[in-house]
Amino acid sequence: MKSFGASKEFLLGDEIPWEVVGEGVKRKIMGYDDTIMLVNVSFAKGGIGPMHEHYHAQVTYVVSGQFEMTIGDDTKILKGGDCFYIPPHVLHGAICLEDGVLIDVFSPIREDFMTV
Repeated sequence: MKSFGASKEFLLGDEIPWEVVGEGVKRKIMGYDDTIMLVNVSFAKGGIGPMHEHYHAQVTYVVSGQFEMTIGDDTKILKGGDCFYIPPHVLHGAICLEDGVLIDVFSPIREDFMTV
């Protein structure tokens, strides 16, 4: 795995640009090193996180909004204050039912999110 070093110790959200990653979906990569990454993801109603899988463990906190979240064969509606865990290599995806924000934590770093 390529090393990306580490982010600065203090990261001010207003100074980090949004990256559009899909229709109605944008993200800000916040803190990271090679072993962990935190990503702020904003969804507009109708935004989709398509079904996918990766070798990273993922924990996500639902800051606001409402999401139809599928992990493996289970689908649940989650709202602000809820959380979910995705084990490595498990198929998952989300549909935003009400504008919202997710905070994703990945271990290790999502190399595919880093621009070279």
